[in-house]
Amino acid sequence: MTHESARSSDPMRPAWPFLTARWSNVLLATFVVPPDLLAPHLPVGLDLDTRDGHAFASLVAFDFLDTRVLGIPWPGFRTFPELNLRFYVRRRDERGVVFVRELVPNRFVAWMARTLYNEPYVAAPMSSAVTEDAERLSVEHRLSFAGRTHTMRAVASKPAYVPEPTSDEAFFKEHHWGYGKTRSGRTLRYHVWHPVWPVYPVLETHIELDWATVYGPRWASMQGATPASTMLAVGSQIAVYPRGTLSGS
Repeated sequence: MTHESARSSDPMRPAWPFLTARWSNVLLATFVVPPDLLAPHLPVGLDLDTRDGHAFASLVAFDFLDTRVLGIPWPGFRTFPELNLRFYVRRRDERGVVFVRELVPNRFVAWMARTLYNEPYVAAPMSSAVTEDAERLSVEHRLSFAGRTHTMRAVASKPAYVPEPTSDEAFFKEHHWGYGKTRSGRTLRYHVWHPVWPVYPVLETHIELDWATVYGPRWASMQGATPASTMLAVGSQIAVYPRGTLSGS
């Protein structure tokens, strides 16, 4: 679907995206997290979006493909992996995510995201690999950070399917608002469009991550934690729209 046809079928979308890309093979490992770990990152005017009384954060690894800024494909910056840690928030009936840290291998991409959106991007050596056949799909992401190698890997079966709207999978993967903070502390909001993502049934997951090294000493309590949910979503074309700030924040 082209940008124009997608926009005409969704009148709530703004007119022109700042960034377009394809997010491919989106691996989410979601953990129950103590709310006090998330509180320092929570922008003004937002509440934690809990499920069954718990707050959650997700490690999310995927590949950016065919990345374009203002419609322009920048040579050398079109395809790269990302690993981020995000948690879930609510503003009345509006649900979205806030990022604790986003890691990419390219310094220019990290600089641009920090400068334009004040997003917590950091550049570090990373790689991703995908292998698949008619029955299975395997993805692996490797991050070199602070002298250590951190790994996130999953094996899933085919075919993909669309989860029920009330499922855990839908709760964690279907978000269209990103929130953050401006340098002055105001709450920043931007819109991310994508269609509903089918998911592959996950057969195996392996996560080797030093939480304190990658996310700071306060996250040491998460070391060895078992995910409450894992999924591997197909991904799709996405569009990120210009930011705005919330009144009263």
